[in-house]
Amino acid sequence: MTGFGKGRFGNALEINAQVVNGQCPFCETKGILVSVYKTVFRCITCGGDVEQKINGKIAYIPLGGKIVMTETKTLTNG
Repeated sequence: MTGFGKGRFGNALEINAQVVNGQCPFCETKGILVSVYKTVFRCITCGGDVEQKINGKIAYIPLGGKIVMTETKTLTNG
């Protein structure tokens, strides 16, 4: 856990991330999952969000769909 923002800029912001190995139900590969929230993890291979369920064994349940990166257009003034 690391604290940011101490000193004259106010209270510290605490960052606490977990990195775990697991099988993603979206891309069906064993890979690295990074915590986004307490029980929500994101697959670094496909970007799918999964929820960690612990009931005798650890399972990852899909949440919504994959995050799809799209091409952005440059806007011009005028």
